Amino acid sequence: MIAAYPPPVIIGAHASMQAMLRRVDRMAAGDDKVLITGETGVGKDLIARRVHASSRRSGRAFVPVNCAALTDALLESELFGHLKGSFTGADRERAGKLRQAHQGTVFLDEIGEMGPRMQAVLLRFLESGEIQAVGSDQTARVDVRVVTATNRCLPEMVTQGTFRADLLYRLQVLEVAVPSLRDRVEDIPALVAYFLARGDHPMTVTTAAMTQLQHYSWPGNVRELEHVLTRARLCAEGSIIDCAHIDLAQHVALRPSQDRRRSVTDDLYAAVTTPGQSFWTHAHALYKDHDLTRRDLRALIERGLTTTHGQYRSLLSLFGMPDADYTRFMNFLTSQRCHVPFGPFRRGFGVEVCHL
Repeated sequence: MIAAYPPPVIIGAHASMQAMLRRVDRMAAGDDKVLITGETGVGKDLIARRVHASSRRSGRAFVPVNCAALTDALLESELFGHLKGSFTGADRERAGKLRQAHQGTVFLDEIGEMGPRMQAVLLRFLESGEIQAVGSDQTARVDVRVVTATNRCLPEMVTQGTFRADLLYRLQVLEVAVPSLRDRVEDIPALVAYFLARGDHPMTVTTAAMTQLQHYSWPGNVRELEHVLTRARLCAEGSIIDCAHIDLAQHVALRPSQDRRRSVTDDLYAAVTTPGQSFWTHAHALYKDHDLTRRDLRALIERGLTTTHGQYRSLLSLFGMPDADYTRFMNFLTSQRCHVPFGPFRRGFGVEVCHL
C-alpha cells in the first residue's frame, strides 16, 4: 500500500466544468471502466488522475500509457511485459504496465490510435482479466481499473471499420466529455493566473492582453494557452505581459468541425512549407505534444507526396529539411506507422529506393 494519490489541480469554475467534475466524482466511486472524450489539450489526463485519486484505489498505483507513442508490437510488451529473449533487444525480463497497476488504475491515453491487432489483444484482456507476457505461455490475473481517453470520435471510427465495436462497448461503460476552453472562456483569467504563478518571478497580464486571450478560439485548448503564456513570459522584458508579447499566429488551427481533417492538413502543410520553417519545428513538435494524431500526420505526408509525385526525397526540401535528414525522417515515419506507400502518387516509371 502506498500513500493516497494526490488529486490533480483542475481550474474550472464554469458551470459546465463543475457539472463535469461532479459527474467524475460519482464515477470514481466504483470500478467500472471510464472513457474520457474531448478535444486535444483539454486535460483528459487530469480527469483520469482525478478518477483514480477519488476512488478506493487511490492508495495503489496510477499507471499512464500513451497508446499513440508506440507501435502495436511495442505496446503489447509495454502493457503485458515480456520474457528475456522473447524478441530482439529483450535482454531482460520486464513486467508490464498492467501488472504494475495491480489493484490500481491503468490509464490508456489516445486509445483511438491503437492498431487493429492490439485492439483484439486488449479486448481479450478486458474479457478475461488475464495477462500473458510476450514470449510466455503462462497467464496471470490482475485486478485493474481501466480508464481510457481519446480526442477521436470512436463511434465514427467503428462505422469506418477502424475501431472494434465490441471494444468500444467494453470501454464506454461510463463516459465523460471534457468541455473545450472556448466553451468556458470565463475560466481563462484563473488559468492565466495559475500558469504565471508557476514561473520564477510574478507576472501579470494587461486588460487588453486578457481580452485578446478570451477572444481567441483556442483550438489547442488549455495546453495551447499554457504554451502561449510560456512564450509570452520569455518575450516580456518586465513583469507585465501585453498584447505585443502574445503570439497566436504560430498555432495550427485544429478546428472541431466536419472538415477538421482537411483544415488540419491544409494548416500543417502551409506551416511546414513556409520559408524558414520545417517539418521538425511544426508537425513533429505538435505530434510529440499529442496535439496531432497519427491520421493527421499521415494526411500531411499524403499531401506532400501529391506535390512531389511520390518522391520522398523531395519532401525534405518541401518540408524545410536538409538532405542529411532523410534517414531520420524515414525512420520516424516508419516507427510511428506514418509511412505512406508512394506508388499511388507516382507519375512515370521511376522507382525510389528507401535505405533505412
